Amino acid sequence: MSVIAEISIFPMGVEGSLAPYVAKAVRVIRDSGLSHQLGPMGTCIEGEWHEVMAVVDQCYQVLAADHDRLYMTLKVDSRAGRENGLHTKTASVESQFWSGR
Repeated sequence: MSVIAEISIFPMGVEGSLAPYVAKAVRVIRDSGLSHQLGPMGTCIEGEWHEVMAVVDQCYQVLAADHDRLYMTLKVDSRAGRENGLHTKTASVESQFWSGR
């Protein structure tokens, strides 16, 4: 089953910018080879369920190794037979916007 998941994960109780911690998770996502898209509030990952959930687990493990408390949100859209959903989902909405509908 193809899924698109949006993950936001960071440690709690740290001072200053969260960017270095988010970058650790994004590095895991990029190294996975799965299609992904970094956004201002989370990162979307596309692939098969087991592949995406393995990457989510790796992101958790990387941050949990150095922090006692993490905050994570995870949203998942599952659709059989979908390909290139990161592009086609947004393109579909944009086509409606630009067509004046």
